[in-house]
Amino acid sequence: MNLVTSNIIAVSAEWRAQPGHEETVRLLMLEAAAAVQQHEPGNLLYIGHQDPDDPAHFLFYEQYADQQALEAHRDSAHYQDVVVGKIVPLLAERKVTFYKLLG
Repeated sequence: MNLVTSNIIAVSAEWRAQPGHEETVRLLMLEAAAAVQQHEPGNLLYIGHQDPDDPAHFLFYEQYADQQALEAHRDSAHYQDVVVGKIVPLLAERKVTFYKLLG
């Protein structure tokens, strides 16, 4: 593993939407993903998932080139607007876990 890949940070974000807000959360997740892909060069992967058997359960899997890229994501206007401002108030549960690449 080289120095560049050893700095990669992965994020697993599991969310549970409040009853009746599943579709709104899904649409906002798509909006957030599009903004990340367009505006964050340090983001390597940002993929949202919805549990087909439990539509209120969502998972985001994300990868960032390094800690600076992760911080740029958290500080971005689109993250603050869409995720913090619009999605988080619609969630019943939120769990975020950070991982470093093995090496």
